[in-house]
Amino acid sequence: MSAGIRAEVKVDADGTCPVVQASATADAPVYSVTRSVSPDSPDRVTVEFMLEADAPETDVELTKVFDYGDKKVYRFSRELGCGCPCEAVETFETPVVDIRTRDGMLYVVFHAAGMAELQDIIGSLQERYPTVDVQRLLRTEHDRPDDNLLFLDRGDLTDRQREVLETAHRMGYFEHPRTANAGEVADELDISRSTFAEHLAAAQSKLLDAILDA
Repeated sequence: MSAGIRAEVKVDADGTCPVVQASATADAPVYSVTRSVSPDSPDRVTVEFMLEADAPETDVELTKVFDYGDKKVYRFSRELGCGCPCEAVETFETPVVDIRTRDGMLYVVFHAAGMAELQDIIGSLQERYPTVDVQRLLRTEHDRPDDNLLFLDRGDLTDRQREVLETAHRMGYFEHPRTANAGEVADELDISRSTFAEHLAAAQSKLLDAILDA
């Protein structure tokens, strides 16, 4: 029986997240993000984050609460329900366990109970935000030794390799029997069959390396 999936998802928060806004304005990554809700104000969330920059401009008022020298901790409070990706994940009663930003994107880590729940969460995020990219998945199984843990980093694939895999999968190239052949997938990608085969082989090789070397 599945013991769950740890997922890291990169989301374009599309102006809904002050933490991403602070990171983009300061041109610096944000980390050590924490969120809390007070029982006295259940309709508001308080957020703290660490940034290697002076207070940037955001749509919310930032308060510096600690100074590590080159790193500062800022805090802000705002109403819930403003469209934050973290809140979108938590509507599935799935706590967000880690948050960070880089290059204007929000990275959210959470644990899903299984593949069905993960697909529901990813689907919900894709409906709300312009870009949602699964970065890492870690899955465990009951009654299996630790060497059956599997870590896959989609960053190992080039953008083109991912596009080839996603298009082939969507069109049914990997189904049995196939609902699309190599020529049809290549036409959809506007590339030659040989180029499709080259990208597909490279992507599959990287995935197999990750699986067999795990």
